[in-house]
Amino acid sequence: MKTKLVIKKGTIDDAKVIYNFIYQLAEYEKLTHEVVTTPEELAKTLFASNTHTHTIIGYYKNKPVGFALYFFNYSTFKGKPGLYLEDLFVTPEMRGMGFGKKLLVKLARIAKENNCARFEWSVLDWNKPAIDFYKSLDANPMEGWTIFRLTENGIDNLIK
Repeated sequence: MKTKLVIKKGTIDDAKVIYNFIYQLAEYEKLTHEVVTTPEELAKTLFASNTHTHTIIGYYKNKPVGFALYFFNYSTFKGKPGLYLEDLFVTPEMRGMGFGKKLLVKLARIAKENNCARFEWSVLDWNKPAIDFYKSLDANPMEGWTIFRLTENGIDNLIK
C-alpha cells in the first residue's frame, strides 16, 4: 500500500509551520545559531505581494511532515527560467517513506509547468544521506563550481 502524502501550497496561515520546519532543518545542519527570523517575519516576507518565493507543505494524515521552499531564477545560457530549491525538509520520523521524493516530484512538475530549463539546489558536503538520495534521482553535482555569498554585512561593505 502506498503512503498518501497530500501536498499543498503554503499560505500566510502556515508561517509558524514553515518556521518550525526551518528551525528543524537548522538543527539537523547544526546551524540554529544562524536562524534569526521569526514566524511573523516569514509571514511578512514569504507572502508579500511582491514575493518571488514559494512553499509547498506535505501532509500525512492531516499533519505537516515536510516542506520545500523555492523560487525561480533565470538561465542566460538557456534563455529560460529555472527553479531553485532553497530548502527541503522531512521530519525525521517520516523519512524513508518516500515523502522527500514526492516533494521533489511536485517541484519538478512545477518546473515543467513553468518551462524551466533547470531545477537546482545546494547540499552540504557532509550530508551523505542527502547526496546519495539526490544521486538516486539522477541529479548530478555541479563539479567545478563554488558558491559565493555576501551576507548583509558584506552587502553593506560593498555598497559603501
